[in-house]
Amino acid sequence: MNDQQLTGLARAVAQGLLARGQRLALAESCTGGWIGQVVTAVAGSSGFFDRGFVTYSNAAKAQMLGVDADVIAEQGAVSRAVVEAMAAGALKSSDADWSIAVSGVAGPDGGTAVNPVGSVW
Repeated sequence: MNDQQLTGLARAVAQGLLARGQRLALAESCTGGWIGQVVTAVAGSSGFFDRGFVTYSNAAKAQMLGVDADVIAEQGAVSRAVVEAMAAGALKSSDADWSIAVSGVAGPDGGTAVNPVGSVW
């Protein structure tokens, strides 16, 4: 997905949230705040964007979002279980109605057989 497509997607999400009077929170790992940057580049983002959490380390995921360290150890930081817990934690720690969470292996190294470089949840 290129920047133009991401901007279009962010605008569509913004329109839907604004129409419903709802707010968004983000929990980002491998994207390092990139999604937040795209969202806040939409004019009027203060009307629908509540906050973002950049939780790159496993400790940050646990401390800021309440992700259980045992789940990270058992499932891995790049897993459905961890991303679902990140999304739930973002909702719990915000005034948002919706959350988006992402974790992955951006590379160029750090991949494993289970999660090769480019894996994203």
